[in-house]
Amino acid sequence: MPNGPDPSAGTSVTSAGTSQPGPPRPPGGRQLPGRWRRAAAVAITAVAALIASLVVSTQHHGTTPAASGAPGSAVGQPDALHNPGVDPGTVIPGRPAPGFTLTDQFGQHVSLSQFRGKAVVLTFVDSECTTVCPLGTASLTGAVSLLGPAAARRIQILGIDANPNATAVSDVRAYSQSHALMHSWHFLTGSRAQLEAVWRAYNVYVAAKNNDIDHQPAIYLIDPQGRERVLYLTQMSYASVGQQAQIIADGLSTVLPGHPQPRRVVPLSYIRGVPPTTAVTVPGIGGSTPSGQVALGPGHPHVLVFAARWLGETTDLRAGLRDLSAYQELAARRGLPSPVVVDVVPTESSPAALPRLLAGLGGAPLRYPVVADTAGRLAAGYGVQDMPWVVVTGPDGRVLAHHLGWLSAGKLAQLVASSQR
Repeated sequence: MPNGPDPSAGTSVTSAGTSQPGPPRPPGGRQLPGRWRRAAAVAITAVAALIASLVVSTQHHGTTPAASGAPGSAVGQPDALHNPGVDPGTVIPGRPAPGFTLTDQFGQHVSLSQFRGKAVVLTFVDSECTTVCPLGTASLTGAVSLLGPAAARRIQILGIDANPNATAVSDVRAYSQSHALMHSWHFLTGSRAQLEAVWRAYNVYVAAKNNDIDHQPAIYLIDPQGRERVLYLTQMSYASVGQQAQIIADGLSTVLPGHPQPRRVVPLSYIRGVPPTTAVTVPGIGGSTPSGQVALGPGHPHVLVFAARWLGETTDLRAGLRDLSAYQELAARRGLPSPVVVDVVPTESSPAALPRLLAGLGGAPLRYPVVADTAGRLAAGYGVQDMPWVVVTGPDGRVLAHHLGWLSAGKLAQLVASSQR
């Protein structure tokens, strides 16, 4: 399995470059997606209605729009229909869901047909994804939780591996373990030919060029009679994970016996990110600030590293955190800003996931703060597109540089110093 982004191969853009991370897409600009390839009969139905879809492209990964169409009509509450951070869902005409038999994270054969009588949530996930897939899987487990334990017993989450370069059982097991999903779903894989057959059957675009993976983050809601009912497409919005969970829970309620009502946790109106030009205090969860508040925003320069506990699947998370301590020493000697690690909590299996890892690191304590982005609004406002994502800001809050991947102490110091010239 690849070891995630190589610091030497990571991408950096400074103020002298051509771009810097921008804010989330504004309301009214839902991202348009990849191609839907239905058989001829479905293509005829497609004339009646068109929907937008999404293709996620990554180096471990970015977002690439493309055009598409598919049958159905948008569903969801009015606020969700005008919220670019979520997909309110598209009704599907009740076609029988294509069957398959694949192998799960335990090495066991699993068939779609064995879950007849349950509502099935079928999602397509890159087994090494560090962008949109963690948002999608978090929204699914959140949706089941909102419906309560009685309803959860009538729901089955199935994942289909959408990374043609990482299809071993060990790959789907590693993703399941890092996201604490081992006993919450079946993450299915198989031979390249088997997976391609399922991708085609569900019209899910998947492509690979070296380590760049393109795939549609599709989520199908299949009713207990085995019929496709609703299609959702996960959006790249850290602040909207809870909202997408609410929308999927509403969809599950419509197909479950008795229509159990999910708990109402969040409103579905658009949630704006908190940009680096806005002063904010965030709770400390580890490092030099295991409690209390840390101030971010304008006033002085900052070096923020957005990360999550599950990065341990594809990168050496512990080494990356320790390298930041070495950078902290260099920064103190050279008058550079100290680092702050930001845990993007909405993508985590629980708010305690990273604090537990920090508590078990051993050795010298981290010399910099680790804080919690509890609602994902910092990640959204700072333009985070992947993780680990380094952002260097100036005293006015302007983004001076960003970089994908862990950096050695010396290379991070060089990036920070050059961005301030």
